[in-house]
Amino acid sequence: MKKLVFDIETKNTFQEAGSNDPAMLDISLVGVYDYETDTYSSYLQEELPKLWPLIEKADMLIGFNSDHFDIPLLNKYYNGDLNKIKSLDLLKEIKNSLGRRIGLGHIAQATLNAAKGGHGLEAITWWKNGEIDKIRKYCLQDVKITKDLYEYALKNGKISYPEGTKILEVKLDTSKWEELPVSVMTFSLPF
Repeated sequence: MKKLVFDIETKNTFQEAGSNDPAMLDISLVGVYDYETDTYSSYLQEELPKLWPLIEKADMLIGFNSDHFDIPLLNKYYNGDLNKIKSLDLLKEIKNSLGRRIGLGHIAQATLNAAKGGHGLEAITWWKNGEIDKIRKYCLQDVKITKDLYEYALKNGKISYPEGTKILEVKLDTSKWEELPVSVMTFSLPF
């Protein structure tokens, strides 16, 4: 199965966009891990045409809050429909099992003993200050954390999260995560 883990940083906030619709935001950078090549890469908004062939070859997109945020935002720039590619949203899986959302940083710390290198609002400030290398490092770190959480959950069928001073576990049904989808063609590449 050809899998991509991805994360998006934006140039602006929902407040600046005047809407809670992710498609109203503007992408600054997309970070990607490609399982097939075991490589990390990143793409500024103007480099997105280089990303499309990679995405179109994928059997599955893996992210954190990606069904609600990343895919609708990325679809704004894409000629096809990214919803036709199988998606695994780790936050959605956790919410379906636990009944509520938990931040990536809290899950990463409790499950992997890994810390995030910032937060999305900082990435917007870095964009406004022209600090692209900071955005790239932060975004790719989130991609790595998402990848590591995916692999941990797949292997163990659970993740950990903090609840006050305790660390608790939530079981996840990973049995269908790696099933190949029926079709992933998005019909945006010329043939």
